[in-house]
Amino acid sequence: MNIFVFDIETVPDVESGRRLYQLDELDDKNIARVMFHKRSQETGGSEFLRHHLHRIVAISVVLCSADRLKVWSLGESDAGEAELVQRFFDGIERFSPTLVSWNGAGFDLPVIHYRSLLHGIAAPRYWDTGRDDRDFKWNNYLSRYHERHTDLMDVLSGYQPRAAARLDEIASMLGFPGKMGMSGDKVWDSYQAGDIEGIRNYCETDVLNTYLVYLRFELIRGHLSSKHYEKACQQVRDELKQAGKPHLTEFLQAWQTGQVSSE
Repeated sequence: MNIFVFDIETVPDVESGRRLYQLDELDDKNIARVMFHKRSQETGGSEFLRHHLHRIVAISVVLCSADRLKVWSLGESDAGEAELVQRFFDGIERFSPTLVSWNGAGFDLPVIHYRSLLHGIAAPRYWDTGRDDRDFKWNNYLSRYHERHTDLMDVLSGYQPRAAARLDEIASMLGFPGKMGMSGDKVWDSYQAGDIEGIRNYCETDVLNTYLVYLRFELIRGHLSSKHYEKACQQVRDELKQAGKPHLTEFLQAWQTGQVSSE
């Protein structure tokens, strides 16, 4: 079985903001300020934009296939949004994996839906609910209680919004590093500063936390024995060591020394 853990990072979709609010004379930075301000007025304080006004700048994944494990960010650092979304769906078309996320049903996938709609990206395997493959009628990517997509936040909270928790808090509680390098609310500033690599690195550590929580979930529901759980964790350690990338080495060191996030 192929496990495809994913996470996205986004910035304001200033082009849509320019069209929606008729802000032709403003630059991107000031359009984003208008978007945040309007959203704050709508919500009474929160500037977190509606899903369709996010633009994806990074998609990071952990792919576990048989005895192979890999963590990376899709595309090159200068890849456009359409390419990132296309690569995401290409992975689904190729592997028909089990998708795993933290709040993917509530945020990541709806954003991906809107962006694929914008770019006209076809993904028949992902959208299939039984028309093309009869098995997908009973287990597909779209139905909330099916397992082709496991949203860990959704499942662990018992589908109760009041019981939902933040990934970094759960990861830290379990002895994993939690958030490293930055947080979601700093992505826009980092993007404006041209630090796309920093954003991609941060996204990769987030997706690693998600995968490690997923392994613990597999343990508690009896899909992994204690022995196989420890083997899977060691596989992650080995991959991080072999990757030789500073941010992954830092993640491994934080995990091994117990220096969890204080975010």
